[in-house]
Amino acid sequence: MLPSRKYSDPDAIARIADLTLRARRLVEGAISGQHKSPFHGFNIEFAEYREYTPGDDLRRLDWRLFARSDRHYIKQYEEESNVRVTFVVDASASMNYRGSTALSKFDYAATLVVALSMLLTRQQDPVGLVLFDEKANTVLPPNAKQAQVMVMAGLLEKCTPARRTDLGGLLRSVTDQLRRRSLLVIVSDLFTDLESVYDGLNRLRFQGHEVLILQVLDRDEVELPFDGPTLFRDIEGDEELFAEPWGFRRSYQQALNEFLDGVRRECGKRDYDHVRFFTDEPLGAALSLFLHSREQTGRGAR
Repeated sequence: MLPSRKYSDPDAIARIADLTLRARRLVEGAISGQHKSPFHGFNIEFAEYREYTPGDDLRRLDWRLFARSDRHYIKQYEEESNVRVTFVVDASASMNYRGSTALSKFDYAATLVVALSMLLTRQQDPVGLVLFDEKANTVLPPNAKQAQVMVMAGLLEKCTPARRTDLGGLLRSVTDQLRRRSLLVIVSDLFTDLESVYDGLNRLRFQGHEVLILQVLDRDEVELPFDGPTLFRDIEGDEELFAEPWGFRRSYQQALNEFLDGVRRECGKRDYDHVRFFTDEPLGAALSLFLHSREQTGRGAR
């Protein structure tokens, strides 16, 4: 069932329906071999039942429960709970930017999150959501039910991006609250204090979490295509600059490329995937390319 929200993109959901998004590093647990577990050989405890799906180990069927309910259920153990995925989505003012495209950066990010959440819940992976600017404004704990995607889409639709970004502070807070090793998917333009972000990423890596960074940008922010005298405003501040773009376009692009290269380099040092999306790219094609690359090479850099 597709979310009946503005952030549902049927084409994107259909393009990635037969693909997977799996944790590359060791995380806590696995079902049907989707993710590797670091706990083989340890004593494990029964956690709950779930309905049988093709490919499950038939030795885990509970025949007594089948006799009572006439339905097939699998015993799920703590070791086998699927990877918990939390989308950490930037809802600061800079994400409001929209150039000549139909979607703002936040709209594009939200549509991306809904599509991937649909994919993950089909894999039976619990998904959750954190919306942040200077702090976490919305926290939805992970849940594997498909209705969770509807809830997430509703929260994204109600969100109005505002204020400044403090991703580094948010990551430190999230790290302190995570009780189990998880996959965090950070969706942001990354226009923030990067040294603070890298410190947060170091903490997450030390505690065994996996991080996937999806950077969403508008093409205007890279190419600076404006002609003639233009008033530039800091979306997250009060600064303004009235200038001729041709006068500083080259130096601006050089500085931005250094910023983008630095982000990719620092993510690579921590063995975290960094993927760049532009709002003028069809989301279905961009997501399909990324997921195919991740399946084939183990990395999803673009």
